[in-house]
Amino acid sequence: MEEKVPDNGKQPKSNKKEIPEVYILRDWKEYAGESLLIIFSVILALVVTEFFNNLHEKKETRDLLINIRTELEVNKKFETEQYAYQLKILRSIDSALANPQIQKMIVSNNEFDLKKIAPEGILYRKLNNAAWEIAKSHDILSKIDLKTVSVLTYIYQDQDRIMKVEDEVATIIFSSDSRKTENTRLTLILIRDNYKGWAVDRAPGLLHQYDEAIKLLDGEK
Repeated sequence: MEEKVPDNGKQPKSNKKEIPEVYILRDWKEYAGESLLIIFSVILALVVTEFFNNLHEKKETRDLLINIRTELEVNKKFETEQYAYQLKILRSIDSALANPQIQKMIVSNNEFDLKKIAPEGILYRKLNNAAWEIAKSHDILSKIDLKTVSVLTYIYQDQDRIMKVEDEVATIIFSSDSRKTENTRLTLILIRDNYKGWAVDRAPGLLHQYDEAIKLLDGEK
C-alpha cells in the first residue's frame, strides 16, 4: 500500500539555491565617457560625409566646366564657319541689289528663290547651349567667379540672338509681299539688314569672347 504524505498546507522545500542578483554601480565619469564617445562618433560620421560630399561636388563642377569648355570650342568653330558663310550672303545680296536681272531670278512666278543668295540655307551652323543649360540646372553660377559668369552669359545670349536671324529672315520670305517682283529690292534690303543686325555684326565680338571664356574656364578647373 502507498504511504500517504500528510497535507499540512506547506510546499516541500526546493533543493535549488537562489542566485543573487548583482548590480554594477558606475560613477558619472563612465557615463560621461560613453556620452562623449557617442558624440564623437556622430561628429566623425558627419565630417566624413561632408568630406565625400565636397569631393563629389568638386568633381561634378569640374565635369560641368569641361563640358561647357568643349561646347564653346565647337561653337567657336561653327560660328567661324557661319560668319564666313553669312558674309558671302551679304555679298550676294549686294550683287543682286546692283543688278535687276539677278533680282528677277530671285523672285519669279510668285516664288522666292532663297538659294540664289543663301545656297546652304539661312543658317549654316547651329550654336549649341546644352552643356550651359545643364550646368545652370546644377547651380553652376554659384560655383564660379563673377567674371566667368558674366562672359558665359554674354556668349550664350549672343548665340541666341544669332540663331534668331533664321526666324526673322523666314518671316520676311514667307510674307506674301516678298513674292511680288516690284518688292524684290526692298525684300533683299530687309534680309540684308536682319543678317547684319542679328548675326554678322555680332560675330567678331562673339568669337573674341569665346577665347576669353575658354581661358577663364581653364583657370576654374
